Amino acid sequence: MAPGAPAFTALALAKAYQTEAGEVHALRGIDLDLPEGEFLVLLGPSGSGKSTFLNILGGLDQPTSGQILFRGQDLSGYTERQLTTYRREAVGFVFQIYNLMPSLTALENVALAAEIARDPLDPAEALDLVGLAHRRGHFPAELSGGEQQRVAVARAIAKRPDVLLCDEPTGALDSRTGIVVLEAIARARRTLGTTTVLITHNAGIGGMADRVIHFADGRIAGTRVNDAPLEPAELSW
Repeated sequence: MAPGAPAFTALALAKAYQTEAGEVHALRGIDLDLPEGEFLVLLGPSGSGKSTFLNILGGLDQPTSGQILFRGQDLSGYTERQLTTYRREAVGFVFQIYNLMPSLTALENVALAAEIARDPLDPAEALDLVGLAHRRGHFPAELSGGEQQRVAVARAIAKRPDVLLCDEPTGALDSRTGIVVLEAIARARRTLGTTTVLITHNAGIGGMADRVIHFADGRIAGTRVNDAPLEPAELSW
């Protein structure tokens, strides 16, 4: 796809959940274009709709109404089988919880993802991209929290995904370790040209994005474009 062409287009995207207390509206009509290769940061308080939006982008959830288009294809009309294929082939996920297999080495954890990809990176190359080539034979229990998160990033990018979706990837880390993880994400994005969306409660991280979207009460409350995005080491944590 050409740089700047829409990777995603959200059209009147809405999501509501039924609870015992009544209907809860997580998204209330989101209209948004995400260009190919963009680094987008989503900010907003808990319950503002950020994670719901990310989950819909990743095919983990479906909207109640509206559309989400990926390269012109309407994900909101996909079957569960089609969504599974989309998640496997196009999307890499990084969450706050690392979810590594404790009985496998760092290299083996990354290799699990590479095995299901169409055109994977070599697992050792993925670990090298996140600065962990020297830790490939270590088990998760032998790694620090930041190193485990970088293994999770390597696992996500080993599929050579079109889209990298990160939900609070530094939420459990101190500032120094968090910056190392952000550097790994930024390096992977530059190398692979991956469209990247990152959720955070830390407004300072928005400085490294091409664009920052503020969510509030299920709506887009504001947008900021960074003409000169910062490197992770330059962020005000």
